[in-house]
Amino acid sequence: MILVTGATGLSGSIVVREFARQDVPVRALVRDPDKARKLHGLPGVEVVEGDMLRPETLTAALRGVERVLLISSPRERMVETQCAFVDAARAAGVPHIVKYSGKESGVGFDPGSFTGTREHLEIERRIEASGLAWTHLRPSQFMEFYLPGTSTGVDPHRRELRMSIGDSRLSPVAIEDVARVAVALMTSAGHEGRAYDMTGPEALTMKEIAEHITEATGTAFRHVELPLDDKLREWREAGTPEPSLRILRELLAERKRRPESHVRLETHRAFGVRPTSFAEFARRHAAAFLGTVGG
Repeated sequence: MILVTGATGLSGSIVVREFARQDVPVRALVRDPDKARKLHGLPGVEVVEGDMLRPETLTAALRGVERVLLISSPRERMVETQCAFVDAARAAGVPHIVKYSGKESGVGFDPGSFTGTREHLEIERRIEASGLAWTHLRPSQFMEFYLPGTSTGVDPHRRELRMSIGDSRLSPVAIEDVARVAVALMTSAGHEGRAYDMTGPEALTMKEIAEHITEATGTAFRHVELPLDDKLREWREAGTPEPSLRILRELLAERKRRPESHVRLETHRAFGVRPTSFAEFARRHAAAFLGTVGG
């Protein structure tokens, strides 16, 4: 049995849906059953409740599991949560953990220098020292982060992508690509002790991303460059927690100092996954960028 943790989050839910699409049985660990309603009824998906910080709640989730795809929110005591789960998985006899990581090397600077990526690195090292077989899957920033309603998303009313990043380039990857790689990785052998970095196929400026959204929607979008403090104020007013704001400040400041990102497609090629371009992603989600989904 394969277990996916964090199954109601952005990445986890897309990964679970990919397992269902490929008709591969999977168990989805959820903490809040109300958030898991859309997972119920998916073919081959078994939804199990449990709290990663409370090992006594994980007995049913871990029973008979051969591999775990370890995902959890970066906002909610990530190091403590994931390390507690690793200990519980080892005690339950789970042989292999695949960490869905954030320590991706395509960003153009040392991931160990920043709080968020440093926390992923700490968890990776904990898993490597656990005695369990391990694999790290390390995607770059997600294309989905540009959708309205996310921390870096466009404003569909102003038709603006409001950021504080200058002419820096990022190489975002579609989570659907990562999900296809995850399913292939979790259902094949020979990945123990390996790390797989993933980016999208292009390193893009915010202006270029706005241009792709414009072309996909037929509506003019633009990138508005904000002073860093103004962007942080926007995020704070939108409810972003202070720990996340500190991480965002670190990353944006460093991105301006080191503006180039790398493109890493070796993982796409290794698992036979065609890279999704941002133009393709924008066409697929044109209604969301216009704020008309469900309208």
